[in-house]
Amino acid sequence: MATLTHHKKSVRALAQHPSENCFASASADNIKKFNLPKGEFLHNMLSQQKTIINAMAVNEEGVMVTGGDNGSLWFWDWKSGHNFQQAQTIVQPGSLDSEAGIYAISYDVTGSRLITCEADKTIKMWKEDEMATPETHPVHFKPPKDIRRF
Repeated sequence: MATLTHHKKSVRALAQHPSENCFASASADNIKKFNLPKGEFLHNMLSQQKTIINAMAVNEEGVMVTGGDNGSLWFWDWKSGHNFQQAQTIVQPGSLDSEAGIYAISYDVTGSRLITCEADKTIKMWKEDEMATPETHPVHFKPPKDIRRF
């Protein structure tokens, strides 16, 4: 039906929003959002992750997560494209630091827990920190006032 050629580097990940009729794709150069059913380009998400993004997922609350070759997990606001939190995976004891890559990500049914498949031969399950407060885990959320197409 259509071939979308907006990325400059190979596309390694794709995530469809669970309730909106759109999806995001990721490569080493950028994260881009598209509308369905025709695949109209919506906007870029300003990716500063500085790694090849291998996996991404989005939940009902509009939290998108991307996982990279270097073991980084970045959390994004789906609407604005703002990166509001970052985390780093911990390599399994006995593995090399170079085996920190994340190859696949999925949210569970609740949308509050993540499951990651990683280069250190592990599957890791992540959950929200129920004891977290704005003081212990500040979220720097200052989304842009307007989203530009570029």
